[in-house]
Amino acid sequence: MVKKTKFESGVFAPANPDKYTGPRAPRYRSSWELTFMRMCDRHPNIVSWASEPIRIPYMNPLTHKLSVYVPDFLMVYEDKKGNRKQELIEVKPAKETYLSEAKSTGDKLRHAVNMAKWQAAAVFCKNHNLGFKVINENELFGKKPKPKGKRAKRKAKKK
Repeated sequence: MVKKTKFESGVFAPANPDKYTGPRAPRYRSSWELTFMRMCDRHPNIVSWASEPIRIPYMNPLTHKLSVYVPDFLMVYEDKKGNRKQELIEVKPAKETYLSEAKSTGDKLRHAVNMAKWQAAAVFCKNHNLGFKVINENELFGKKPKPKGKRAKRKAKKK
């Protein structure tokens, strides 16, 4: 019997392998990560990219143990002015990115752990002259976030 996984996963085969600089074949653990890999592989302003190339220690707020955070991507790109920039990128759903989006207790706990990881990443990036960005489905697919609260929902319906 084949076990079904909840998320799409696999190994990505870059069309532009010269741009991929990771230490091993890029593995995606969600369709969103796969979408981001395709963008990195194809986008002309992205000079190079790697999947899970860096390990950052952090203190897990739930277990109070030292743990390791592995950001999804390291990307080198040229901005609109032609300057090279480096950023660590994490791809996460909005419900794990913003506490206001977290519905379940599990979402809220994942959010707390993510905040600890991202604080450690921010310090690491500052010390290594890197940018750090967390992107969710809104940024990845160009969606507008849903309005919050009854008043915002009524305003959105009137438009």
